[in-house]
Amino acid sequence: MAFKLVRAAATVAGLTFATGAMASECIAPAGPGGGWDFTCRQVGKMLQDLKLIDETMQVTNLEGGGGGVAFAEVVNKRGDANDLIVAASSATATRLAQGAYPGNTMDQVRWLAAVGADYGVIAVSANSPIQTLPELLEQIKTDPTSVSVAGGSAVGGWDHLKVLIAANAFGIDDVRTVKYIAFDGGGEAVTQLLAGSVQAFTGDISEAKGFVDSGDIRVIAVLAPERLPGAFADFPTAKEQGVDAIGANWRGFYAPGGMTDAAYNTWVEDIGALYASDEWKTVMAANGLAPLDLQGAAFEEFVASSVAQIQQISKEIGILR
Repeated sequence: MAFKLVRAAATVAGLTFATGAMASECIAPAGPGGGWDFTCRQVGKMLQDLKLIDETMQVTNLEGGGGGVAFAEVVNKRGDANDLIVAASSATATRLAQGAYPGNTMDQVRWLAAVGADYGVIAVSANSPIQTLPELLEQIKTDPTSVSVAGGSAVGGWDHLKVLIAANAFGIDDVRTVKYIAFDGGGEAVTQLLAGSVQAFTGDISEAKGFVDSGDIRVIAVLAPERLPGAFADFPTAKEQGVDAIGANWRGFYAPGGMTDAAYNTWVEDIGALYASDEWKTVMAANGLAPLDLQGAAFEEFVASSVAQIQQISKEIGILR
């Protein structure tokens, strides 16, 4: 098979449109420490550093519903905001594909741009006896109830799909036997791993990196076609361990559906300029982000295709009927 509201002011600049200066905001649809929070804060800081925006940008952690609370907030209450962007990823597309945001669809917002792709990882705590991906998957295959895998997405979400793809590639025919526990964001999932509540973590390399650097967790597989360069070169791929599983999580932004064309085009151009900068390439390399250069209409088409593909995968593994 191929396959609570917390506000934090960031010292980031805001956006200036032809209609005048406006303070800007980025919503991270989960708590601090996860991938969406990473996307908002890194992009916000870089927009400031590159002088692409010049008023304070506020980062708002609006968690709940696997991103659904934020999506509904934007659609229902802030649909005409020109000063707002929202971090998104493959997890967003997955939930939209599976109808996990009740009453909401991808067409209710405007898709701005991608800023890279974040390969999936499977990790264990630093003191875990499990050393390799095949060892983990064999334990799941032999005794499914003995292993719980934590992720920052809902059941059937992107973090869940990644471990299911790996399990299927390993030869676990009924991937529904994989015991997955959903948490609201990767940071919370790792916290539960460190507490010993679960035996493994499935997430993305950017949200895992800080915990690897602190010595808390150990990556046993990157779901990439080949080893990543630089600081990630020591992380083995699933493929080199005989498990042909690849899972890349795109990272990007959407905007309110009623955003004006002028504001939309400004955001698209500014995020595009950020993406093309040497400074952003450095951020990507330091955080394990792979290239994904898509803005505006091209990005919207990509998201639509992703939603369709995820719907098909979800049907194959029995998540959708």
